[in-house]
Amino acid sequence: MLIINTSSPDETEAVGAGLGSIVSPGDILCLNGDLGAGKTCFARGVARGLDIKEPVTSPTFTLINEYQGRIPFYHFDVYRLGGPEEMDDLGYEEYFYNGGVTLLEWAELVLDVLPGERLDIFLETAPENPDRRKIVLLPYGEHYVHLAEELMNRVCPGN
Repeated sequence: MLIINTSSPDETEAVGAGLGSIVSPGDILCLNGDLGAGKTCFARGVARGLDIKEPVTSPTFTLINEYQGRIPFYHFDVYRLGGPEEMDDLGYEEYFYNGGVTLLEWAELVLDVLPGERLDIFLETAPENPDRRKIVLLPYGEHYVHLAEELMNRVCPGN
């Protein structure tokens, strides 16, 4: 487990951009956190790191937004799903295993369909300051361990 602290939405987005700049085709990024924790802000950063120029918004009502950058980016928001079984209706496997980067907001709601190897990202708001975030990286699998370590080296050099 690795921890990054940010003090503003811009810093949270910058951490996402750092991650987006080093992800590979097929990577699965699972965002978790309460409402207002910064999941969409972080996702915008990942998109920026993937060289996506169009505005990135939460796909709360569409469930999936697709963007083209240096790697295709599939942005899921599964908050409104009734459970992991509804992921089948979305054709999630086509996204997970199609050579793009998949980012899921509210990933904890569909744990049963997530691959064993992935990067879980937990965003927490600091109670004393609503702009501060604690970003916890929990990698599953050697690739994701290296990815999380590389992100730490880029955004927190020397730690």
